[in-house]
Amino acid sequence: MNTARRLNERILRAMVARTHLSAGRQPERGDVPGWVLITIMTAGLVTALWKFAGPALTNMFSTAIHSVTGG
Repeated sequence: MNTARRLNERILRAMVARTHLSAGRQPERGDVPGWVLITIMTAGLVTALWKFAGPALTNMFSTAIHSVTGG
């Protein structure tokens, strides 16, 4: 019985110590500035590609739609 009680106390102490250690850490926020930069760069690339390839893409889309609808 004494051994079980000591084991229980050791487990309880370890759990309390772990709780105190993790309580001092900041929660992870992630890499928000990185994602903002990636989003802005992607929007810029899409805009630049659309500027140069817009008419060709529009023509390709119209051709594909007409071939599917038979019109």
